[in-house]
Amino acid sequence: MTSRMARELAEAPARVRTLLERHEPPYRALAEALRTRPPAFALTVARGSSDHAATYAAALFGILAGRVTASLPPSLITRYGARPEMRGAFALAVSQSGRSPDLVATLERARAGGARCAALLNDTAAPLAALAHHVLPQAAGPEGSVAATKSVLCTMAGIALLAALWAEEEGLRTALAALPDRLAHALSCDWRPALAPLAGASSLFVVARGPALGIAQEMALKFKETAGLHAEAVSAAEIRHGPRAALAPATPVLALALADPGGEDSRSLTAELAGEGGTVLCAAAAPGPGLHLPLPPPLHPLLDPLVALQAFYPLAEALARARGRDPDRPPGLSKVTRTL
Repeated sequence: MTSRMARELAEAPARVRTLLERHEPPYRALAEALRTRPPAFALTVARGSSDHAATYAAALFGILAGRVTASLPPSLITRYGARPEMRGAFALAVSQSGRSPDLVATLERARAGGARCAALLNDTAAPLAALAHHVLPQAAGPEGSVAATKSVLCTMAGIALLAALWAEEEGLRTALAALPDRLAHALSCDWRPALAPLAGASSLFVVARGPALGIAQEMALKFKETAGLHAEAVSAAEIRHGPRAALAPATPVLALALADPGGEDSRSLTAELAGEGGTVLCAAAAPGPGLHLPLPPPLHPLLDPLVALQAFYPLAEALARARGRDPDRPPGLSKVTRTL
């Protein structure tokens, strides 16, 4: 029987197309407001997969809009009563459900502190929406699997749309129109050869840099929550500042060797590791060091990470089943997480 996760991840290209073709107006309105009154800095409020999308947002807002963007830990507000200065800030809350109490409390504090607030949500009637000056739909549709897939890709596509409109970056705007087809192509990329080295693994590293780092974080989470496999996402630069010492030859390394400067750093690292006899899996459009995990031809340096994520999700689902787990029902987890 096909898992719900498998069915939902296959819906992502169509859902992204719907988002881009039918839901641009609220994104454009926010972009115009950000250009009219440029924020001094940006901050994000998110948990789990949504926080990985926020990492992606930080890269795009920095590259295209020139805004320093940081993740605001909700515990500062909910556990320690902090009242950080937010006048002149742009606060973006990201959530599939929009119902976690810590996210609601943090965005409420941001608004009270003077930030322009936006909420990027799948449920646009959720409590987070009531606190936002701008509500941005994910348009992912109902998502029942605990492991989020299509909502993550829709969120990241929405972030790319906002960044393109904010910075008036026509090259990215044009490339976004081709993203749904490229995501559909990614579903045909066969990553099943990775099952053999991963099925019996106890730990692995996912390596990326730049806009792809948030995607590496999402991949590491999916390994943990669906397959019960410990995984750590690490920057291709940061791994040289200590984590590499914990890397045994038998520990698999999945590297995102995309067609941009960060991807070149990841490819260089995998070449070193493969030369030392390491277990290397290299996601790239063209074969490189180690086991090649194919990707479609490059589309745009800021969108190729999303294409890689779409190609990865079927592997996560298949690996869960190969390790005897139900990808739709990770132990100890639920679809809506209510932390404080």
